[in-house]
Order: sequence, then C-alpha cells, then structure tokens
Amino acid sequence: MSARAKARKRALDILFAADLRGVPVADVLADEAARAIGEPDRASSWLYAREIVDGFVDHSVEIDEAIQTYARGWTLERMPAVDRAILRVAVWELMYNSDVPAPAVISEAVSLATDLGSEDSPKFVNGLLASVAQSC
Repeated sequence: MSARAKARKRALDILFAADLRGVPVADVLADEAARAIGEPDRASSWLYAREIVDGFVDHSVEIDEAIQTYARGWTLERMPAVDRAILRVAVWELMYNSDVPAPAVISEAVSLATDLGSEDSPKFVNGLLASVAQSC
C-alpha cells in the first residue's frame, strides 16, 4: 500500500471515529498526532493524513454540501458512517488537492468502500464522486 493510500485510510479512520463517537474531529486528530509521534514508521503517511483532515475541517460545509448535492435521495445522516467518511476524504481531494488526478481519487475511494462498506457502497461512492469530479 502506498503512503498516500495509507494516509487516506488514516484520515478516514479519524473522520469515522469522530463521527461515530460524536466528538470534534480536532480531538481525534490530537490523539492521532500523539500516537504518530511515538510511531516513527507511520510518519510517511501521517503528514498527508493530517492535511486531509485539516482540509476537511476547514472546508466541511462545502464538502458536505457537495456530497449532499450529488447523493440523489440520501441525506448525510442517512448514509452509513463509513461511506460518509470515505466521501469526505475523497471530495476534499477532488475539490482542494489538484496534485492528485480525479481517477486516482475515485479508484482509491471505491477500493476503500469495497473493503469497508456495504455491498452497495462501491457503486454509490463511484457514482457520487464521478459527479463531483465532473463539477470541479
């Protein structure tokens, strides 16, 4: 797994944990930062994971609006938490990180949805992100 793929997974884990526990993302991020200091082998993925999470925090309203716009009948609250976290990571990359090509972002997100989501998650994530990518 590449460092960026690991970073996406770490960012997803942080957003998912905050969402599931009902705590601010900043609290989970601070806990993860403390762990990263003690685990130098995770340093290569930590910086990009933090960039993603900080980016989501800075642009959460716009990111959630984009997700809601293309969700076609699904509210954010109704989505499985893991799908919501995957989409938040990927939409941040599509909207705010032009260094990563859209096909790579979508492929990574679909892979995460396949591994972590429901049977319908990969198709849902792929369709929503394709729509977001077209609008960017």
